[in-house]
Amino acid sequence: MGEVRTALGDRIVFDRYGPESAPAVIFVAGAGLARAGDGVTSDTARRIGEADFQAIVHDRVGRGDSAASGPISLEREVEAIRALAQNLDVPVVLVGHSSGCAIAIRAAPSIVGLKGLVLWEAPFGQFDGGATAWWESVQGHIDAGRLGDAVAAYMIDMPPGWIDFLKASPEYPAFILSWIPDGSALALLESQGLESSLRDTSVPVLAVYGTESLPGMARAAVDIAAAAPRGSHEQVRGAEHTWDSEAMAARLVQFLATAEHATHGPE
Repeated sequence: MGEVRTALGDRIVFDRYGPESAPAVIFVAGAGLARAGDGVTSDTARRIGEADFQAIVHDRVGRGDSAASGPISLEREVEAIRALAQNLDVPVVLVGHSSGCAIAIRAAPSIVGLKGLVLWEAPFGQFDGGATAWWESVQGHIDAGRLGDAVAAYMIDMPPGWIDFLKASPEYPAFILSWIPDGSALALLESQGLESSLRDTSVPVLAVYGTESLPGMARAAVDIAAAAPRGSHEQVRGAEHTWDSEAMAARLVQFLATAEHATHGPE
C-alpha cells in the first residue's frame, strides 16, 4: 500500500501491482464504494502485475483510506489522478469504469506521459432529459441535505438490487458526496459534446463494453470511438456493468504493450 498527497492537500491511498519501473494503468472507479470492496478491479490489477506491467488501484477522494470530509469537487478528483501519475513517473494508461470514464477524460489533458484511455461502459447519452437535468436534480438533493434522496436520484433506472446493496454500506448515504465528481463530469461532458471533449486527445482511446451489456452501452462505445481522433471500440467479456477480470487484464496488457512499443519503436 502506498500514498500520495495532492497539490490540494488530499491524501490518496493506493495498491500497487507489478514492477515499479513498468508502464502502468491507473484505474478510475465510477460511483461506488472503497477499493476494498472492488475485488474485480483488484484481481484485474493483480493479473496485469503478473504480466510485468504496473497497475494502480486507489481509493478515490473521500472513500476508504483516502478519507476526506464534506462534498468532493471534480477538481480534487482530477488532481488526485494527476498526483498518482506524477508519482509513478512512467507511461500511463487511464482505465475508466462507468462514470469514471468521464473523470478520466477530464483528467487526461493534465497527465504527463499519458499513452491511452480505456473506457469501460461509459454511461454517455443514457439519461432521460439529459445528464445536465439529471445531475441538477441529484445536486439539489445534496445541497438540501437529503442524501438518501440524492442516492436514489443518482441511481434512477438502475436495478433495485443495486440500491439495496448500497444501503447496506455503513457509509450510506454520505458516500454520495464522493459521487459529485462523477455527476459533474458526466454533465460537463454531455454539455460540451463528445467530439469537443475528445478532439484534442491525441492518444489512443478504446471504448469497451461487455458481452452482456446494459442497454445503450454499445452505442455509447461506438460514439466515443467516432469522436476521438484515434478512437476504437470493442466487446470484452463481462456482465452487469462489470468486466471479467481475466479477459480485461489480457486486453489491458495488450494495450499497454502496444503503447510501450509505440513509445520506444521496433527493436
